[in-house]
Amino acid sequence: MRIDSDDLGQHAAKVRRILDEGGLQSVKILASGGLDENALLELSRAGAPIDSYGVGTSLTTSSDAPALDCAYKLQEYAGTVRRKRSEGEATWPGRKQVWRWYDERGKFARDLVSLVGEQHEGEPLLRPAIRGGRRLADLPDLAASRAHAKDQLARLPQSLARLETYDYPVEIGVPLRELAATLDRRSG
Repeated sequence: MRIDSDDLGQHAAKVRRILDEGGLQSVKILASGGLDENALLELSRAGAPIDSYGVGTSLTTSSDAPALDCAYKLQEYAGTVRRKRSEGEATWPGRKQVWRWYDERGKFARDLVSLVGEQHEGEPLLRPAIRGGRRLADLPDLAASRAHAKDQLARLPQSLARLETYDYPVEIGVPLRELAATLDRRSG
């Protein structure tokens, strides 16, 4: 059993109790999710019933270097939409498209997350890269990648470019919200 968010020690204790009451004492508990040596020490000292740990970013990246900690979340499998829900966390189900609108100066103005197949006036940002195990287009060369990155950085609103607190407007489309609510009612 893998636990990867919120209070890992508390969740591990609950899961261990449920597993043990179900006669599943042999099932192991693995914890992951932004763990470093301090978190491991704290969980160990607290006696958390965790059998193993998955350490990624903190193992491979120096703490004084920037790191992007991210995870893959399955949102559709074999044509059936999926949605992860846990304490304080939920994903949006199904295949999605992100649409972007720009202000009069060409700066990012707002985004909309929609279901694939919806049409909007903004610019669609997501494009398939691989289908059937085959790359759909050649990769851009280094000069093209640099030019694209430079263009995108120039289009950031000033407050985002300076890393200040800024609420960039991202809307979740109505059909996507409705799909999530439908899945919640089915599993509720």
